[in-house]
Amino acid sequence: MYLPQHFEEARAEELHRVIRDYPLGVLVVDGPRGLDANHLPFELNPDSGERGHLLAHVARANPLWQEAKDGDDALVIFRAANAYVSPNWYPSKHEFHRQVPTWNYQAVHAHGKIKIRDDERFVRGVVARLTRVNEARTGSDKPWKMSDSSKEYIDQMLSAIVGIEIEITQLVGKWKLSQNREERDRINSAEELRKRGEHVTSAAMLAALVNGG
Repeated sequence: MYLPQHFEEARAEELHRVIRDYPLGVLVVDGPRGLDANHLPFELNPDSGERGHLLAHVARANPLWQEAKDGDDALVIFRAANAYVSPNWYPSKHEFHRQVPTWNYQAVHAHGKIKIRDDERFVRGVVARLTRVNEARTGSDKPWKMSDSSKEYIDQMLSAIVGIEIEITQLVGKWKLSQNREERDRINSAEELRKRGEHVTSAAMLAALVNGG
């Protein structure tokens, strides 16, 4: 990933936050048929190993778990909210007319080593934890839990998936939030995004400004 210094985000707590808040990652591996990408919800375990582990599962019908070998390189891409930024929102544009459109975003690339976990206990734990976390986000008074279905049905569903574990070897963060613009341009474009309902990207831009990024 191209990473100019002013867009680099190296704080582990911020990188972990994006993974937790936007857990649907893109798992990329180089398999026997070339590059392969799978969109999977991940659980982050930051205290496992030196840099943490990512846990997920795939359908047993997915050839990934048979084609990937333990120890193969893997890349998981996480992306937070993102938005188009018009140069018309820059006060400086109306003075100098030397601005162009851009796209702001936050992205985390997790590099690591993959391990296949065809293990019912592992898979059950991953599913239970992912369900608990994401059901809590629904705001339901009665969040769904595995025990809502019969044991036989859950056992059948679990037998149809295979676990994935990725030992993280490197986390790379890119916070492209107009840090290369004048302060007035950053503030006004963040306000324009807020008006258009892009609250997360707007807030991230203002946070980067406050934090000196």
